[in-house]
Parts: sequence; structure tokens; C-alpha cells
Amino acid sequence: MALLVLKFGGTSVADIVRIRNVAAHVMREADAGHYCAVVVSAMAGATNQLVALVDEAWGFKERKQNGGEVSAQYDGREYDAVVSSGEQVTAGLLALVLQAMGLKARSWQGWQIPLQTDAAHRAARITALAVDELKARMKDGEIAVVAGFQGIAPGNRIATLGRGGSDTSAVALAAALQADRCDIYTDVDGVYTTDPRIVPKAHRLDRISYEEMLEMASQGAKVLQTRSVELAMQKGVRVLVRSSFDPPDLGGRSTDAALELGTLVCHEDEIVEQNVVSGIAYARDEAKVTLLKVADKPGVAARVFGPLAEANINVDMIVQNVSEDGRYTDLTFTVQSADLDRALEVLRNAKEKIGYLDLRGSTDIAKVSAIGVGMRSHAGVAAQMFSALAEKGINIEAISTSEIKISVLIDAAYAELAVRTLHSLFGLDSR
Repeated sequence: MALLVLKFGGTSVADIVRIRNVAAHVMREADAGHYCAVVVSAMAGATNQLVALVDEAWGFKERKQNGGEVSAQYDGREYDAVVSSGEQVTAGLLALVLQAMGLKARSWQGWQIPLQTDAAHRAARITALAVDELKARMKDGEIAVVAGFQGIAPGNRIATLGRGGSDTSAVALAAALQADRCDIYTDVDGVYTTDPRIVPKAHRLDRISYEEMLEMASQGAKVLQTRSVELAMQKGVRVLVRSSFDPPDLGGRSTDAALELGTLVCHEDEIVEQNVVSGIAYARDEAKVTLLKVADKPGVAARVFGPLAEANINVDMIVQNVSEDGRYTDLTFTVQSADLDRALEVLRNAKEKIGYLDLRGSTDIAKVSAIGVGMRSHAGVAAQMFSALAEKGINIEAISTSEIKISVLIDAAYAELAVRTLHSLFGLDSR
């Protein structure tokens, strides 16, 4: 008997047929005697529709068509009030299906638990989570169906945790409940060495360390949200990534048997063998921002990145060219493509304070990363990577590294070629 948190993403709950399939997975665990909490995302496409309604209400399309200016920044509190409704619908529907199957179940919205967050609407961070009532009901045999992605911010306003935030909701709930495991059900059966749609020889990893998964997620792998992995590593939550499209009666009645059905994200010391490189990640949702002729003097970088931080815009790769005359330099960095318009607006508003000649933004770039804890003890990985890309005629625009990761920024047209090249280079084509 175990206490499990099960999380199901949007494609897993896309319609009533799939919600019934999810309910069958939950029933399997309940029949095995496990205590269950289920975290759900909005039905596939629902969040995009709600965001489009917000944009329409704000008048983006109409004003742009008429040549007018429209601010990219609107009231995040009302945005959250709208987009959080998708998860609430799914939670209620799943609870109804479970009840129809004869199980005790009820839905919980973020504010009912309560899951408390800070005031950074659209990308709020969890500050506290009270689970006493939830846990008592679970111990009494009731299945808790929790609306992911949302919580309650100061001022008693609904807040959302950012795209993919249901993963973070699930891990946070598992940590608070001291769950034996957090199972993240997706449309794939685990974490692969790279995207199988690009590299057919990519294979599923049985286990991956928290650090590697964190780098994979932050560098473009869409399996888990970055913050959920970060939280799992901090709290020691073992996370199993598995497919919701596997037959519900395929394993799972013992916690050990279930580990064979997906990829376990765990501490490094639980993994017997480590490759030099465990996976190749890529991201197409990056945008490049360049400021031309910025004054080359102390404090300028703070004046650039300070306003972006205040607007909750995350910056990734940063490159500053060497100033020839000691007076001016060019500064390039990347942000999420969804944040490009807001980033440009923030920088335009701060032009007088920063002091730059021109501002440019583009989305025709991609980031490709090689990731593996084995890099710590192996020299020459970067040299191999750069040589292999050069042989394919792929130009590198920017480079960033960590102890277990090397990322390069390249032209988006070469993304798939780069992924295939590096996957073969580091021996990942064969198990």
C-alpha cells in the first residue's frame, strides 16, 4: 500500500473518452489499496482558447490590424482568473466519472486546498501548501481530484503557475503529502534520449538523475516543466514519467512493477551506469533580442536586465561583444518567444535609462543542448560537439555551459540536423 500522486496532462484528458481512460488508471491504483490524489491539466487546447479570448478582450488583433499600438502588458490577475478555469472543468468531470464508477471522489480547486502562491501572476511560485484535510479524506478512502496550475495569491486572487504548472502542482502536492511517488502521465512512455520524431533511433531512458532532467527540461524537452523538476530535486520526490495511453491494466499494482513502464527521475546514486551524454535537447520557442551600441560601462547590464526581471521575463543565454573602442558594445540574449513582445516593450520603455542605438528581436533561432552528468569526469566533450557541428556547416551564434550541459544557439533551419548529428556523435543511436 502506498500514497501516490497521479498527474494527467491535457492530451490525457482531451475528451470524455480519455477522461474515462484516466479514471481506469486511477481505479487500478485504488483497487490495489493505494491512497490516491490526482492532479489534472485543462483539456487539450482549452488553455490556448482561453488565452486567445484574453487577447481578444484586450484588443491585440483589432488594434494591430488598424495600425494602432497596443500594450503587451495587461492585468495578470484577470488573465489568471480566466485561464485557470480550464483545470477546474477537468477536475469536476473526472470526479464525476470516478463517482459513476462507484469510487469516492471529489474535486479540489487550488484555493480550496489551499495552495498559496506569491503575487507574480501568470508565473506564480508556491509559498505554502496545507494538506491536512486533503490527507484525512484520502486516508478515509476518498480520491482527491485537484485542479493543477493554480493557487491563491495575496489579496485572495487566483494565481496560475505558468505553462506546464500542473506538473509543479503535482510535485508540490506529493512533497506535502510525503507521497511514495509522483506519477506524471503524458502522451509518451517516458523520457527519451531526444525527440523520436526527429531521431527514430532515440530510446527511452529507464532512469535519469534530477540534475539531468532539470537541464533537459530547461533546454527544451517538453516532458516535464522545469520548476517541477527543481522542486522534486529539492524535496526528494521520486517522479515516474509514464504514458496514459498504456492499457490501464498494464502493471502498476505494485510500486516496483510500475517502474518498468516509464522513466524514473531520481537521485544520481540510484543509477548504476552513467553515459557521458544522456540526451540531446532542443528548443524552437526561443527568441533573440539584440541591443546595438550600448554604452560599455558599469551598471548598464543591470539597467537592461533589471526591468525584465521586474516584468517576470526570464533571460537565458547572454552574449556581450568585446568593445573595440571601449565606449560601445552590442548585447544579445534570449527569452521565450512568447515573451518577446513584452521584452521589447519593456526595453523600449527603458531606452532613455539604458542608452542604446537600436533594438532588434527575432525568432528564427533554435537552441540545441548536450546533457549528461558524465561530463563532469570527461574532458573534450565541447570540442567534439563544436567540430561535429562545423563539419555539417552549422554556425554557432552563442554558447552557454554548465557542469553537465553544453548549449549552442543556431539558425532554426539547422535544428534537426544538429540534433541528429549530436545524437550519433555521443553514441545514443544504440542502447
